[in-house]
Amino acid sequence: MTEWDIKKLHILRTLDERGTVTATARALLMTPSAVSQQLSNLARQVGVDLLEAHGRRVRLTGAARLLLGHADAVFAQLERADAELAAYAQGEAGEVRVGAFSTAVPALVVPAVRALRVAHPGVRVRVREAEAGEAYELLAAGEVDLALSLAARAPREAGGPGRDGRFTRVTLFADPLDVALPAGHALAHAPGLGLADLAGEEWIFGGSGLWSEITLAACEAAGFVPQAAHSAAGWAAILAMVEAGMGVALVPRMAVSGRGAFGQGGVVMRDLGAARPRRHVIAATRRGGEAAPALSHVLGALRAVPPGR
Repeated sequence: MTEWDIKKLHILRTLDERGTVTATARALLMTPSAVSQQLSNLARQVGVDLLEAHGRRVRLTGAARLLLGHADAVFAQLERADAELAAYAQGEAGEVRVGAFSTAVPALVVPAVRALRVAHPGVRVRVREAEAGEAYELLAAGEVDLALSLAARAPREAGGPGRDGRFTRVTLFADPLDVALPAGHALAHAPGLGLADLAGEEWIFGGSGLWSEITLAACEAAGFVPQAAHSAAGWAAILAMVEAGMGVALVPRMAVSGRGAFGQGGVVMRDLGAARPRRHVIAATRRGGEAAPALSHVLGALRAVPPGR
């Protein structure tokens, strides 16, 4: 296979544009003899004559024009590469892999991607659904660039992965937790309902260890240890059990915003007022990685999504 020399192809194209070896040499800051030598070397390399005498000048052969047709396509592709690399360096292009817990995908990541398509169309986001603990494992392994997870407390107070020096963590927002009650519950419409009023209830926990920790921490802060009666991984299952009177549950507002109660008409969602518990939505990157321009754009778009959307 022929090994192509871009510089020689550029000289050939310049000769076609300028018409003479002398003008070509002047344009490329070369000597005429150097131009002639490079073109002779190119002809030997491809095995065909590229120039023919035309009076006191030379002109391109048919083979040379065929070669230039391909060269023009190569140069156009290199121009696109230069443009894309410049955009990448400025953060206007690139790929960012995001690992996100299930409720964050529709409520947080999808709106951010829509905004990025307008503001930074060259930034591509690849999404991988992963619950909180797994997201950090993927981040550490280099399989995602940004991990969205949850914490019962803000990062400076939280233990576990947040204290790992490999990661930089920032809080995107604090997501309020409402309590889901069966529609016929005695406290479903009680004024001034507080979490402590539900100390004697059976509780439905989320399936992940982290979500159970968030529920437990919220109830303990209200002065009681909740009785864990059931657990489920999905909010539709949790709310179905609430509707059936099997217990009560803390539900993040982000999980049900814009969706009613996932079609569960027999569930009442109660705001717990100023004392409402919250879970913290955390974005984590490998330490130092947050400075990458494309990743910075993705973080900015995630921060701009209204909480509880």
